Amino acid sequence: MKIIDLTHTISPGMPVYPGTEPPRLEEASTYEKDGFRETLLTMYSHTGTHMDAPAHIFPELTTLDQFSGAQFVGKGLVIDCTDLGEGGRIGMEYLHKAGAPVEEAEFLLFRTGWDAKWGQPEYFGDYPCITEEVAAYLTDSGKKGIGLDTIGLDPVADTDLKLHHQVLATDRFVIIENLTHLEQLGEGLFLFCALPLKYRDADGAPVRAMGILWD
Repeated sequence: MKIIDLTHTISPGMPVYPGTEPPRLEEASTYEKDGFRETLLTMYSHTGTHMDAPAHIFPELTTLDQFSGAQFVGKGLVIDCTDLGEGGRIGMEYLHKAGAPVEEAEFLLFRTGWDAKWGQPEYFGDYPCITEEVAAYLTDSGKKGIGLDTIGLDPVADTDLKLHHQVLATDRFVIIENLTHLEQLGEGLFLFCALPLKYRDADGAPVRAMGILWD
């Protein structure tokens, strides 16, 4: 068994969505003073590698803490879109190219290679995004969620968040953003786990995302 960590490390000064404050990690207790170490974490719920709940967009829909744990674990498949450049759109042809495993997968993770820009201003640029047709397929086919190696499902300039509205309106779907290391997962199915921090009325939460491969 091989476990691939798909998660960016939370740290001060890390990339955050434009307009969001970066996280703060403050020393709260020390070995010298208290005999143990403890850190005060202050951050937004959509910091780093994180998950969006339906309640992120729709106040009457499900929060992450209301989902069962089964929502966050399932068969994953990486869709290779690395041939796309800035402003590219990921259409159904990419799913067709991936073949039969697309139907069996519960999470589709779109690899654009954009995570290579993590920590650079370009990360907030015109990254590739899925089309509305792909979004409709994801929800109509009963997938549990979508994963991305970019900062958002929608283009960063789309303040209306049209794709977020489209997929989260089903109330049985989650979005995982800011994934990394998708290139290590190969072309076949694997077990995908993205476990969010469980807090009350969670509109979103950081996750520790993992891909599990069997020999």
